[in-house]
Amino acid sequence: MKYAILLPLALLPFFAFSQKFHADLFGGIANYQGDLQGKRVTFSQAHPAVGLGASYDLTNKFILRAGFTYGRVGASDQKNTTAKGIEYRNLSFKSDIYEFHLGAEYNIFDLSERSLTPYVFAGIGVFHFDPFTRDAAGNKVMLAPLGTEGQGLAAYPDRKPYKKTQPVIPFGAGVKLALTENLQVGLEIGLRKLFTDYLDDVSTSYADSAALFAGRGAQAVDIAYRGDEVGGPSYPAAGAQRGNPKYKDWYYFTGLRVSYRIGGKRGDGTACPRPAY
Repeated sequence: MKYAILLPLALLPFFAFSQKFHADLFGGIANYQGDLQGKRVTFSQAHPAVGLGASYDLTNKFILRAGFTYGRVGASDQKNTTAKGIEYRNLSFKSDIYEFHLGAEYNIFDLSERSLTPYVFAGIGVFHFDPFTRDAAGNKVMLAPLGTEGQGLAAYPDRKPYKKTQPVIPFGAGVKLALTENLQVGLEIGLRKLFTDYLDDVSTSYADSAALFAGRGAQAVDIAYRGDEVGGPSYPAAGAQRGNPKYKDWYYFTGLRVSYRIGGKRGDGTACPRPAY
């Protein structure tokens, strides 16, 4: 993922000649929606997120943007209020998200004429995740190698190990304010459409405990169901519902985006007028 960080920096000299280039910084929070957090958008269990990017003015309203964003997502059944009794499943996870994205942005109003405008954006990207949890002793446990739902076992040929680097479709909206001719600040929310249901390592039904023990060991069985740690019932029967495979997971970033124009003039050589407040 280091190349995703270096690419926007490598493009700086090229774009700076046109004086339509902006260096972008993002700071805010990351969160997710899935089997351990049913609400589509919430601040509960959020974690910090930061980003670095570049944007280029095609016109006064259409902008190309690229960037790298890092954030952490996570959730726990003990804090999941969307499903009654789910706390007895007692699952939890965290994952660091590394995302590189390319896209386009559209300003509703021209910031050379107004100081404030709503905007929308969409694009394509790739992200990397690697969910983990903590065992009863507090030790960090990576979840993907355990195959907690029988992924990769001969008994479950339709359950393949999930890839930890996958495509993503980012889209969202925001409001930006031109503070000076060269400096803009915006508040935005960016949703991420995923093609996996394993961001949280939970998707479908419980694997048979004996098959899971034989194929992945005792730790996989212990982590696949943790109700016994909180006085819940014993390991569920094979095929009992563990997650909901009908809906893919999502994650999203919410925060402030600061954009600074390199140079004080437009690419056509005309000065950028100060917005009228």
